[in-house]
Amino acid sequence: MEEKWIVSHPPHVATKDNLSRIMLHVVIALLPAVLAGCLVFGLRALIVTLTCVISCVVFEALWQKLLKKPVTVSDLSAVVTGILLACNLPVSIPLWMAVIGSFFAIIVVKQFFGGLGHNFMNPALGARAFLLASWALAMTSFPAPGTSLPLFGSVDAVSAATPLALYAENAEQLPTYLNLFLGNIGGCIGETSALAILIGGIYLLITKVIRLRVPVCFLATVALGTWIFGGHEGWFTGDWLYQLLSGGLMLGAFFMATDYTTTPFTPKGQIYFGIGCGIITVLIRLWGGYPEGTSYAILLMNIVTPLIDKATAPRRYGTKFGKEVA
Repeated sequence: MEEKWIVSHPPHVATKDNLSRIMLHVVIALLPAVLAGCLVFGLRALIVTLTCVISCVVFEALWQKLLKKPVTVSDLSAVVTGILLACNLPVSIPLWMAVIGSFFAIIVVKQFFGGLGHNFMNPALGARAFLLASWALAMTSFPAPGTSLPLFGSVDAVSAATPLALYAENAEQLPTYLNLFLGNIGGCIGETSALAILIGGIYLLITKVIRLRVPVCFLATVALGTWIFGGHEGWFTGDWLYQLLSGGLMLGAFFMATDYTTTPFTPKGQIYFGIGCGIITVLIRLWGGYPEGTSYAILLMNIVTPLIDKATAPRRYGTKFGKEVA
């Protein structure tokens, strides 16, 4: 019988984990953030999350059936995309927008480029950027914690300013560090509680799904840049801790900037990637017209990932200074 060999994309690392197991770890790690979102914003947060997850799974299965490809929804990658997308949405978003965002994430960002492992940007962040450009008002309306919201109908709630918006406006009354840490603030479903995100991030580190390089370099760069340039009264007065605990920085650093497909595979490249994400985030937050910059920072660095991989790839055996050795 003729043997068939399968050649996959690098890096090639021997491990007991498979794709489904890794994605299951990510799902488990995201549960604290989802639970925190439900506690802060109510059951509608769970409805939005389920809408995104079901939509992502259905769209992926339908696309693969339509193209007569093997249906791979059992690998849980579509489930992870759905949860991440929901974590990046306000709880008040209309459910039909969540479905459209799921379609964009799975079909446009992921399947149009060949499916899992071939997408050049994070699908959930790509969908968030698409929704923000298309329906900016719905994507920037954040009901205050504890607001009573209908589970399925349209939401007409008064929006509360996010901590980053208050910081950018140099407001006198800012949320306390404790509220930022626990998540008793306005914002997207999965990004409000730094504690919940850290619990999930630690779980990913313990299970060795991610490494510290990207999150540490990302967060450290934002902290340093904010401390130096982010003060309203001059240099070296920026409230770096406030910036670390606000917005989607923690969620992005641990769950989206560590995506295997869209981030560099070399250790040195991952360091450059994290630093680059941090620099762009600081630039957008401090001098841009948009108080949050994490999503766009990661997306921009996703685009240059192939260049980083090329620049930091180890020298091939049998070559010297880029030239073949006879």
